[in-house]
Amino acid sequence: PHAVAQSSPKKTKKRTTTTMASAPAAPAAPPAATAPAASNLSATSLYCGDLEPSCTEAQLYELFSTIGPVVSIRVCRDLITRRSLGYAYVNFQQGPDAARAIDVLNFQVVNGKPIRIMYSQRDPALRKSGVGNIFIKNLDKDIDNKALYDTFAQFGNIVSAKVATDSQGQSKGYGFVQFDTAEAADGAISKVNGMLMNDKQVYVGPFQRRGERGGGPTTFNNVYVKNLHESVTEDMLREVFEKCGTLTSVVVMKDGEGKSKGFGFVCFEESEAASKAVEELDGYDKVEDKAWIVCRAQKKAEREAELKAKFDAERRERMEKMAGANLYIKNLEDTVDDAKLRELFQEFGTITSCRVMRDTAGASRGSAFVAFSSADEATRAVTEMNGKMAGNKPLYVALAQRKEDRRMRLQAQFAQRAVAAGGMPNMGPYGMPPPGAPMYYGQPPPGVMGPPQPQPGFGMPMMPPGGPGRGPMGPGGPGMQYVMPM
Repeated sequence: PHAVAQSSPKKTKKRTTTTMASAPAAPAAPPAATAPAASNLSATSLYCGDLEPSCTEAQLYELFSTIGPVVSIRVCRDLITRRSLGYAYVNFQQGPDAARAIDVLNFQVVNGKPIRIMYSQRDPALRKSGVGNIFIKNLDKDIDNKALYDTFAQFGNIVSAKVATDSQGQSKGYGFVQFDTAEAADGAISKVNGMLMNDKQVYVGPFQRRGERGGGPTTFNNVYVKNLHESVTEDMLREVFEKCGTLTSVVVMKDGEGKSKGFGFVCFEESEAASKAVEELDGYDKVEDKAWIVCRAQKKAEREAELKAKFDAERRERMEKMAGANLYIKNLEDTVDDAKLRELFQEFGTITSCRVMRDTAGASRGSAFVAFSSADEATRAVTEMNGKMAGNKPLYVALAQRKEDRRMRLQAQFAQRAVAAGGMPNMGPYGMPPPGAPMYYGQPPPGVMGPPQPQPGFGMPMMPPGGPGRGPMGPGGPGMQYVMPM
């Protein structure tokens, strides 16, 4: 049996109310978290998400150890930058402690941000199956993860509840709730779909992946018009666009002085009329001989994502074309400029670009890039120019690499050297992990160790300060050996 769940801290936000006139009376309180079936979820391993970037293993250990004995904690980090990925895994010794941690600590504020706790799903096939997962949209902006959890907890055991947010942490107006059974999800859909939450009617339906939502044409009612002459007014726009269908609003955007910014929006009553306007009026040039650009109006985030994808694709295409043809040169004299650099390398082939890197003051940084029209030309330049004297300095010439690729290559080289020297890769002084590396409990955080002890060899257990039987927090405290994640 589980311990009685303690009450969560009181919320300061507006209370979420759900109106369900046709639904039967709800249970008096949401059920406590129950240990999952062994075939689906781990009964002792928890996933802890929505972590603030500065949250550490030490903070999580201090929080979760109030529930029961913790076997290990790991904050997942980027392999190269060692920055937190915003989630962690916590392993308890006993299943009841893990269940109680969900009841007591879920949505607890850590470093100013509520954390989200759920059982860890080890099987990726089950994790991605979507069974028991529902989608809720048209949510009020005041509804957060906890309010969503509290609203749907009456229908069954919730595995996860999350409101989608933007980069500023503001709700996007939709969210997801996953139950441990499909029956609980179906019950929530039938009871809540079409009801009011904070005076807003919500849609609740089964979750569908992007590829399962149908490939039909995108429907829209709002049309964006740009490249307008400054003389174009809202009445002129209305006159042109009302031929395609009934309009609900027309606006020409203006600056603080009332002058047109050259673009506007036209909203139709029916999406078919909006599509017709885009097809027929894009390129319209009967006003001051300026061709209008007419297209579907997009939200800022959607437009930014589309432009980012376009620029990334162009960048990849450029990188593929320049693969093996772009050179990195360093150890240049300060007097070498773009013209002198081109003169040094032009004998090896056609140079498509040539640039000496400079700081904000315009002084040379001693490095440069030269791109050739083919990889063969670049290879010949590397062979003949690497180590060649240019003035009083020998040049370093090599194929240019992306920063991420170069960093990974150097990291692999350092690890190999450490192993060849008989040490352990990625280890700091006294066997401690380097700053930013994951920490496993019971290993004490850096700073609680006593005077430096002789470093044990590979595979030897580390002796805690004070001698056998004494950990860094006194007798019975955790020892110094690593505990591997479960």
